[in-house]
Amino acid sequence: MHSVIYNILTSTEKRIQEIGHNCELKNKIKKIAEKRDIITAINEKKSQNKVAVIAEIKPSSPGKKLKDIQPNDAAMIAHEMERAGAVAISVLTEPEFFHGSLSNLEAVRKTVSLPVLRKDFIIDKAQFNEIESDLMLLIAGILEDNLNEMVDMAISNGFEPLVEIHNEEELKEALNTKARLIGINNRDLITLDIDLNTTLNLAPVIKEFDKDNNSHHTIISESGMHSTEDIRKVIKAGADAVLVGTSIIKSSDVYAKTKELIDALD
Repeated sequence: MHSVIYNILTSTEKRIQEIGHNCELKNKIKKIAEKRDIITAINEKKSQNKVAVIAEIKPSSPGKKLKDIQPNDAAMIAHEMERAGAVAISVLTEPEFFHGSLSNLEAVRKTVSLPVLRKDFIIDKAQFNEIESDLMLLIAGILEDNLNEMVDMAISNGFEPLVEIHNEEELKEALNTKARLIGINNRDLITLDIDLNTTLNLAPVIKEFDKDNNSHHTIISESGMHSTEDIRKVIKAGADAVLVGTSIIKSSDVYAKTKELIDALD
């Protein structure tokens, strides 16, 4: 594990200690709310020969600030992403290293009608009670032996789990869970290097597994896609959707960049 990831997890553990048991009411409210269906949205976009883009509200990467994003900013950015045709919005909520916030996620979900993914380092059941969202990121390489339990817990708490993997060992663990969404992270959490070949190598493995087991997983390629050429490459390999943050946030026109990626197959 890279030292940056270790530091993020240490910070996350401190955040969890502050959560306590004061979020039960929020959790009850979340369970009543209607979960927005991302899988149907992805399939509809694919049927139009368009790219299913999950557009991310990403203030920064560790050590690299992209943009100062407050809740009002997050809402406006998400509106432009939705207007361009994104199938979902991903919102970073990790505060120290990614400068995200729960307030940003709350503002986004109130503004758009799209499914909203909480992008954070989820390592404890207490985090399921913090805030309402439609999807929850669960990172196989971090959760390890706890992955299956956390997937079940996410589902029972009303979330659609997006299980993120980077190699065949993590993929094997993910395929043994009830998760319907598999995210292939092109970034290696040990070196932090990005290689799109990760998707090119692993997407066909998932397709083959589904064929052999009469199952279906929705594949999402994550990280390192900046151009339409990058998008076409991972879609051709078998990705059903892409999650893109940096290139959209850094662009001068969020709407135009999002739409450019959605139209990559034209």
